[in-house]
Amino acid sequence: MINTKLILRIIGVLLLIESAMLLCSTAVSFFYQEDDLNSFLLTTGLTAACGAILTLLSKGAEKYLGRRDGYFIVSISWIIVSLFGMIPFYHSGYIPTITDAFFETISGVSSTGSTILDNIEEFPHGLLFWRSMTQWIGGLGIIFFTIAVLPLFGVSSIQLFAAESSGPTHDKVHPRISVTAKWIWSIYAGMTIVETFLLCAGGMNFFDSICHAFGTTGTGGFSTKQTSIAFYNSPYIEYVISFFMILSGVNFTILLLFVTGKFQKVIKNSELKYYLGSVLVLTLVITVGLYYTSNYGLEEAFRKAIFQIGSIHTSTGFATDNYMNWNPFLWGILFIPMIIGACAGSTSGGFKCIRIVILSKITKNEFKRIIHPNVVLRVKVNNQILPNTVQSTVLAFSFIFIIIVLFSTLSLMAMGVEFLESFGVVISSISNMGPGFGKFGPDFSWSALPQTAKWISSFLMLCGRLELFTILLLFTPSFWRG
Repeated sequence: MINTKLILRIIGVLLLIESAMLLCSTAVSFFYQEDDLNSFLLTTGLTAACGAILTLLSKGAEKYLGRRDGYFIVSISWIIVSLFGMIPFYHSGYIPTITDAFFETISGVSSTGSTILDNIEEFPHGLLFWRSMTQWIGGLGIIFFTIAVLPLFGVSSIQLFAAESSGPTHDKVHPRISVTAKWIWSIYAGMTIVETFLLCAGGMNFFDSICHAFGTTGTGGFSTKQTSIAFYNSPYIEYVISFFMILSGVNFTILLLFVTGKFQKVIKNSELKYYLGSVLVLTLVITVGLYYTSNYGLEEAFRKAIFQIGSIHTSTGFATDNYMNWNPFLWGILFIPMIIGACAGSTSGGFKCIRIVILSKITKNEFKRIIHPNVVLRVKVNNQILPNTVQSTVLAFSFIFIIIVLFSTLSLMAMGVEFLESFGVVISSISNMGPGFGKFGPDFSWSALPQTAKWISSFLMLCGRLELFTILLLFTPSFWRG
């Protein structure tokens, strides 16, 4: 039913990749000579050993990956990576409970950015670096990284691509998925390097620069400071991070088309036009609102607006201001990008702009069909007719999204969390956004959440990162039938 040996091999490779990432954090800890070094040495060794053992156990595996295998690997891998990734936090004693250690790790790996930490600046550099790196690893997805590696083992990666990239459309810029993956990872790494140097040029030290670059390009939003980007009080840093947050919300295949000079395809892309238009309109609305309801000048109002819209629209979660102090009308405006998110194929979370584009076209066609019942109408995106199966998938996704938000909000309210906070936590978790509203807004951590609520939130982060179907598929009886 499931190719067990091949699954063990791929998970083994993932753990070996994770051990290499942990080794980087070990080097940081060694450089600063801090007390988290032993925890990293233990975790790196344990992760590498488990990866090697699984790889050895998978000898003789059949080199065929079915769709069922792909969905199972993607779902279980995020959990396994998070379980090993939480060990340094827990073993070092800086996060003393398993619930909080797992929450912080899955929040990073899913590029959500919600935190239970109230003392970020007291953490050693190694843990802060690992915390930031988890969101960079999770940004494009460790599975997507593995897609570039799997061909070395003679394994096709198309099923992993289908499971990891579960949006409505999959754009190929090269016939081989592994080649596309390598190109996209090159752009991803390049953006991170450029932003790191630009932040250094603005007066941020190198360590903080690379950690914040990880958080920006991975749209995770973990900061090395408790007050996030507001700590630096620098318009230059705010504009740099705003630019890279908005850029990271663009479909990476579109960025690849731009880099390779295929500008016509970029300009005509429906989702990109909707995304950039939404950022522009919402930024102008927030700017006007802040200018007339707060004590900000026009430039400062614009800067606060574009940063917060960029942060929320791309589900990054950085903050330069506590938007809970803004006019309540502006809270409602912020809910819009929080739910929508940015583009499919980007590192961001949320509903995704492409689904909004498709739903708006379906709705428009329904109005036409009411007047002309016999007319045959097609839904076109980027001059391509979408098959009915894609339209059905988008409608099903919308229904499941609403149901999960409703029941999860009620569940948190049953635990004593107030409505605004419950709804904000649920939307923030499933949209991989980061801060919520009320007592869990940008100025507060989520440490006060009940333990069970943290596990619910962790599950929602995973669902949101894998866009619902991939993880929920494992709970259907048909998935396990032969």
